[in-house]
Amino acid sequence: MGRETLSLLIPILGIVMGGLMFLIPIAGLTARFAIKPIMEALAKGREAGANNREVAVLEQRVALLEQQYQSLETSMERLGEVKDFERRLTSGPKTGT
Repeated sequence: MGRETLSLLIPILGIVMGGLMFLIPIAGLTARFAIKPIMEALAKGREAGANNREVAVLEQRVALLEQQYQSLETSMERLGEVKDFERRLTSGPKTGT
């Protein structure tokens, strides 16, 4: 490299380095404000995943409660039939006129 080339590179390098002194912090602040919504969205997505699991567990519990309710309802119908049958047995035969 010649002296002339070196004498041209030094001011150019000074201007670039001086500009970067201001551009790097500005780029950092811009990146911070650009990345913050993305990170918040990811956090909400993780929370939503946890909520989906909770909802799935609750749905399963409700389904089990419905099955138990149906079972109780069936048992009550059978008890009603048994009570009606016992009432008919204890009333004795009907006498005709």
